[in-house]
Amino acid sequence: MPGRVAAVDLGATSGRVIVGRIEPGEAGPELRTQHIARFANDPVRTRDGLHWNLLELYRQTLAGLALAERGAPGEIASVGIDSWAVDYGLLRDGRPLGVPYHYRDARCEAGVSAVHGRVSAAELYARNGLQHLPFNTIFQLAAEGDVLASADRLLLIPDLLAHWLTGAEVAERTNASTTGLLDARTQDWDLALADSLGIPGRILPPLVDPGARLGTFSPEVAAVVGRPLELVAVASHDTASAVAAIPSTGTDFAYVSCGTWGLVGLELDAPVLSAAAREANFTNEGGVAGTTRFLHNVMGLWLLSESLRHWERGTDAQRSSRLAELLDAAARVPGPIPIFDVNDPIFMPPGDIPGRIDTWFSERGERGPDGKAAVVRSIVESLATAFAAAVATGARLADREVRVIHVVGGGSQNQLLCQAIADRAGLPVVAGPVEATAMGNMLVQAQALGQIGQGLAELRAVVARSAPVTTYTPGAGRMSARR
Repeated sequence: MPGRVAAVDLGATSGRVIVGRIEPGEAGPELRTQHIARFANDPVRTRDGLHWNLLELYRQTLAGLALAERGAPGEIASVGIDSWAVDYGLLRDGRPLGVPYHYRDARCEAGVSAVHGRVSAAELYARNGLQHLPFNTIFQLAAEGDVLASADRLLLIPDLLAHWLTGAEVAERTNASTTGLLDARTQDWDLALADSLGIPGRILPPLVDPGARLGTFSPEVAAVVGRPLELVAVASHDTASAVAAIPSTGTDFAYVSCGTWGLVGLELDAPVLSAAAREANFTNEGGVAGTTRFLHNVMGLWLLSESLRHWERGTDAQRSSRLAELLDAAARVPGPIPIFDVNDPIFMPPGDIPGRIDTWFSERGERGPDGKAAVVRSIVESLATAFAAAVATGARLADREVRVIHVVGGGSQNQLLCQAIADRAGLPVVAGPVEATAMGNMLVQAQALGQIGQGLAELRAVVARSAPVTTYTPGAGRMSARR
């Protein structure tokens, strides 16, 4: 009987295909994973703006799944897809209407004005519970113009790939919750809001929850991959999958899902829709098992990765090696370390991040970091400051005591960053797993297939048995590892 599950995990800068298998362990089931393929996700700028190269991502996805199938013929039981949020494709009669825009494209600014001209920011928050980000789907749609009237379906990025693989036309709920068109309380489409903004309700597909079985690959896709695999809807917003895979047995934790973005928040049973939450720019997004991810977006490791791209245009591997060297040098930079606002809009577009950091300080009559190592240290300490502040604010707004911070994703490997978070928050930081998103993706599939027990507690117990973590103590300057 097929037993492996395959995660297609598409991040804002790279994608990967990872295969996992549930195996017996001394204390219970464990997840064993194998990386199959990794590929770049490079946007493309055309005359009309910045776009995702989605066809290349789709081609790489098929190639990775084909490689997985050849490596273990007949053993893959299902596939799940997750990606970044908010971006989408418009279809008419199943055909794309143009190339999906990148959320960093400048067109979003016009959409904000158009939406707020009809619905105030306060009313919008009361309905959808989302923090104000100029690239939220609702603003992007308001900037579409005439093309919106020609569409008969909107599909978010993972749902669009699912459509190409199986023909399904659905919206997975955790990702749909980032659009601004979902009612924060009912978690159903707010058709009245869509209508008031001139967004046709007909384009919004049926909603499904993580674990829904979407069908098998079409014959054309099966011919490329090797056989018709089954597709399962996972928590298709990558942060929702990552938060599901936090190895915690309690509720007194905050999390930092740290990749291109830093998503900092708490897991709650219900949204927080207060005026104070809106003013703090906290968002309420859907999680696995009907939970609410109450969080704040922080610019994240984008600041480091884009700085590396500016300094040297090598391969991903070369930049990763160079970053490790710079982090070692950054740890030796003497204080005081200059801190800047990582969420300033100046840092949103691609380009010369180090130059913009210098500009940020000079505009305020302050002296910024001098030299690459100092810039890296300033970025790390500024991120840690923003993360710690977001944890404290979230705890206050939700009236929740936080005793530990879990850092998952790529940032959990950054020892300097994790120690800085612990120091600035005054709380222990538990770092890992690195591949939390893929693990959450695969374990939702395993639950849908009946391979492990149901519920978040069982899922997280598998993670805790499967992934090593590292604990950072405030002020210790050292780490203790545990399994």
